[in-house]
Amino acid sequence: MLQIALPNKGALTGGAVELIQAAGYRCARSNRELLVRDAENETTFYFLRPRDIATYVNNGVLDLGITGRDMLIDSQASVEELLPLGFGRARLCYAAPRNSNLLLEGFSGLRIATSFTRLVARDLERRGIQATLVHLDGAVEIAIQLGVADAIADLVQTGRTLEEAHLSVVGQPILTTEAILIARSHAVADTQPVHLFLQRIRGILLAREYIMVEYDCPRTSLDAACTITPGIESPTLAPLSNPDWVSVKAMAKRKETNQIMDALQEIGAKGILVTEIRTCRI
Repeated sequence: MLQIALPNKGALTGGAVELIQAAGYRCARSNRELLVRDAENETTFYFLRPRDIATYVNNGVLDLGITGRDMLIDSQASVEELLPLGFGRARLCYAAPRNSNLLLEGFSGLRIATSFTRLVARDLERRGIQATLVHLDGAVEIAIQLGVADAIADLVQTGRTLEEAHLSVVGQPILTTEAILIARSHAVADTQPVHLFLQRIRGILLAREYIMVEYDCPRTSLDAACTITPGIESPTLAPLSNPDWVSVKAMAKRKETNQIMDALQEIGAKGILVTEIRTCRI
């Protein structure tokens, strides 16, 4: 039976469960169960602390795990990143009081609070900065106000938490992170259950990048329409009862949706519809 570790709490939990459910697996907890068995897909999901997941996968106890790239690097576990998952994106940044005018060069001799001591220690060493690290498991942004640190290194998504704590980012990010799928080695992906799981997850991730565009187009504008919506191989064309018009259907990049609709309207297309794609294989 395939065994997969999922985060039991935090910013990655909801995204991981949503992704795996969309791929056809049963992994939702009704309460706070440590494991959920999906008998139909012969898979067991273990809900563990995000920081421990890389360790379990590294030891071969579990086949796969979903964690953050930041937590993987900080754990120093010897595992492989199989797939970035496109959610939980954040930047690990230094921050200091908004009006302090501190630069990174001025961090020498300061106390820096963080949950990522290994990552930050390595970065400070690379920069030639000698500072004292204060390890905290959470609520790092309050450390300065409580007098246990002079600066912090923490994950930043929208920046709202820093603003509320009257802090601002200092310097460039230490790293950019997101949710990732990990395994002990890439060889694990060659096994049939893992290969199937990866195919399904890739199908969901791919579908999130695309939409389906359907519209009616004058035959005189068909060449322009096919340029606007070329599809994967080519758009699907279907005749209409009016011989001067044709129905067109094609996959397109989600991020280009509005520009595509604008361009199609410009060439005289009518009945332009955009629909979601749940999953796909290309």
